[in-house]
Amino acid sequence: MIALAFVLLQLSGTPAAGRPAECAFGDTGRPNVWERVKQPELGKYCDLLASGASKLASTGSAQARDVLAIAEDADKRLPGRSAPTVLKGRAFAKLAQYTDAYTTFHAALAKDPGACDEPNALFAYARSASRTDHGAEALAAYRALLPRASGLTSSDRGAAYLEAGLATMASGGVTIDDAIAIFRQARRESQDALAVVSWLALALALDRANLHDESRAVLAERSTEVKSSLADGRVREVLAATPAENDALVALALESTDPVAAQAAWHKYAATVTTGPWAEHARAREAALGSTKVKKPK
Repeated sequence: MIALAFVLLQLSGTPAAGRPAECAFGDTGRPNVWERVKQPELGKYCDLLASGASKLASTGSAQARDVLAIAEDADKRLPGRSAPTVLKGRAFAKLAQYTDAYTTFHAALAKDPGACDEPNALFAYARSASRTDHGAEALAAYRALLPRASGLTSSDRGAAYLEAGLATMASGGVTIDDAIAIFRQARRESQDALAVVSWLALALALDRANLHDESRAVLAERSTEVKSSLADGRVREVLAATPAENDALVALALESTDPVAAQAAWHKYAATVTTGPWAEHARAREAALGSTKVKKPK
């Protein structure tokens, strides 16, 4: 399974460089005298990139607009390099301006095909592609990210695995085993509300793979209020690229406690996702819950 190979590579701690090549100065972290003579703006350029990356590492998005200006300043000091453009793309992604982010990342990749190899850049690129209807490109980016996910913060690792699993599952039935492997790792990496959704996503993937007994066993492992977790801000951001999956997750969670609500959720999913690998699965789950009349969603 491809995804399992990615998981194993990630666990082996594959390194990823955190700074652009032009700012890799060895142990000193600063350009030497010869580099300063050749490129007098190099030191300030690298300081700007480091400052921008530091601001993006904060949990909120308030400083991301400052990073746009920092990236512009860095680009003026050392024109033609891809790193300032990547920093700008990450800032747009942090601001949830995904169309601008996607366009900016492609501009960086035109300058350097390896521009987005750093884990934080790759995660932002995958997110921008997934939220601008570039599903195949997003899936490729998520798959490239997983071996390097150790370079993300602990909070972002859980989100990255969960988003990668959802993107993989949405791509079709032939990849469901890969999605299951990714969701298993997502459970290990996630915390709080993301952990609840990772658990539920694993159960959903197992059920879609016709591993119904294992799916039920996973669901029985914990009892928790799912709706509040699905309403969490970070969860809503993770599900933004695959919003219909929210209905499938709710439906599966409610089947044992509120079959009428579960049937309504399956019905809503099937009305939204009328074709594709999981539309028939939703209709079958809805039918299995009985003949209760369900109002068609508006």
